[in-house]
Amino acid sequence: MKRVIVGLSGGVDSSVAAYLLKEQGYEVIGLFMKNWHDDSVTISKECPWLEDSNDAMLVAEKLGIPFQVVDLSEQYKERIVDYMFREYEMGRTPNPDVLCNREIKFDVFMDIAMGLNADFVATGHYCRKDEQDIDGKRIYSLLAGKDNNKDQSYFLCQLSQDQLAKALFPIGELNKSEVREIASKLDLVTAEKKDSQGLCFIGKVRLPEFLQQQLKPKEGDIIQIPNDSDIYNVHEPQGLGAEEVLKFRSTKYVYSRQDGKKVGGHQGAHYFTKGQRKGLAVGGTVEPLFVIDTDVEENIIYTGEGKNHKGLYRSALFVSENEIHWIRKDLRMKAGEEMEVMARIRYRQSLEQATLFKAEDGMYVSFKNPQSAISEGQFVAWYHDDELLGSGVIS
Repeated sequence: MKRVIVGLSGGVDSSVAAYLLKEQGYEVIGLFMKNWHDDSVTISKECPWLEDSNDAMLVAEKLGIPFQVVDLSEQYKERIVDYMFREYEMGRTPNPDVLCNREIKFDVFMDIAMGLNADFVATGHYCRKDEQDIDGKRIYSLLAGKDNNKDQSYFLCQLSQDQLAKALFPIGELNKSEVREIASKLDLVTAEKKDSQGLCFIGKVRLPEFLQQQLKPKEGDIIQIPNDSDIYNVHEPQGLGAEEVLKFRSTKYVYSRQDGKKVGGHQGAHYFTKGQRKGLAVGGTVEPLFVIDTDVEENIIYTGEGKNHKGLYRSALFVSENEIHWIRKDLRMKAGEEMEVMARIRYRQSLEQATLFKAEDGMYVSFKNPQSAISEGQFVAWYHDDELLGSGVIS
């Protein structure tokens, strides 16, 4: 009998995942990962880990499977929390959920599972896995979940072949409503539980307060850039080669204080991210202001009025060589090659038509339609049909 360790998070998805595996004849063990100690910055009613581990335990009891709590808070702090502080400090936008899957669930946690002689690790992610033999080698594919509204393949975009080989996603073929129905029939305590929001395993965190633990507040100006600014009147130079054109399109606008007018103040540019609307507290505009760029060196936030402001849009982005990650290593590209794909730059975004162009020093992702708030530090993931082929950190 094959042994599976399920990451029981205390939510409905992982509860049903454990049940389905048991039904399929696996020997199932439930493990709850405790990744967080500091309750001072969590909005306590939302998702304290205690309540979650308790729910996970009740589910394990109900399903008749062994259960234990593992404390990974040290590794979590090193690999996720410190990474978040570093990224925000550099004025980038991290994605802790993607990292959490790569570094914690399918690395630290997977090691613990293998130490318990497990054959697989399972999670309650809405995605699917496939396998095939190509040139005598077993190749694993990561596929989108059947439920289009809940597809979580994006969060797993940094997994490797080795990690996928040992991963199971039991609810990938189901819709959320079906998962809840199964949980209700089994009378599981998690059946009606709301989906957890916020950071993976931490719950809702007040981000500015969380960041203020490490990044000190410092007052700066909010500058508004007009939509008809000369900055946006740069025309694509004629007669450029394919790569030069992409370089031009993926280069971000550079602003200075003189390009706009001061409309307010803030407590630290490193607390803000591109495309952000909340927290600016500037009134008097017809449409809301959006962050179009932050300058952490000069501590200035640049904003534009309305969600169609030119400063929000770019049609291409660049991923440097060492940040390119292929799940399907057999499809890796050589310099000068192109590939038509569907791509997204954030979770919940619908897939957009794009072209990958491999350069010597990295990869350009060029979108058919300009994309809003392309943020450095976020992950771009590219797909073929419903298979996620690879991803990279936007530079």
